[in-house]
Amino acid sequence: WLGPLPRLAQHSFAAHMTMHMGVVAVAAPLLAIALTGFLRPRLRMTWLAAPIAASMIELIVVWGWHAPLLHQAARHHGWALALEQGSFLLAGLLLWVTSFGGDVQRERGHAGAGVVALLFTSMHMTLLGALFALSNRPLFQHTVERTNVLSDQHLGGAVMLIVGGVSYLIGGLWLTMRMLRVTPQV
Repeated sequence: WLGPLPRLAQHSFAAHMTMHMGVVAVAAPLLAIALTGFLRPRLRMTWLAAPIAASMIELIVVWGWHAPLLHQAARHHGWALALEQGSFLLAGLLLWVTSFGGDVQRERGHAGAGVVALLFTSMHMTLLGALFALSNRPLFQHTVERTNVLSDQHLGGAVMLIVGGVSYLIGGLWLTMRMLRVTPQV
């Protein structure tokens, strides 16, 4: 369901990062937009509906899967790759649904929390992407074909910086515009 990327990701960090960004920064927000209207009433009374809590969950999931042992498992075992991508999708979906959820006219604070959650996520994703893009040594062992490992890692970090940064920026700006368009009810 991810095309040739899983096979390429066994040998290329950049391909692996492209899969990640496709899941958390493209698929998750698009699915969240489609699901928000359906899920909104069901999310109101649960602690998971708090966007900042969802952002913390995504931080743990994303950074956890980039620990060397888990990262290598996902690179070389299909079950680990499926678990990794599935957990990225669920964590990303939780973040985006909770950030977009709520009726802005009644819940301006919720939309504000969504902006903060997306900003925080953008910050931790940017930090991780910069770590990969600017490192002067390979952080993971890869067998990249036709290029060197460090260049591949730098490219993967750049993919994370650009795709993740743009996605979370657009989401935060959209929520901010929604909040600013709403006239307060007195």
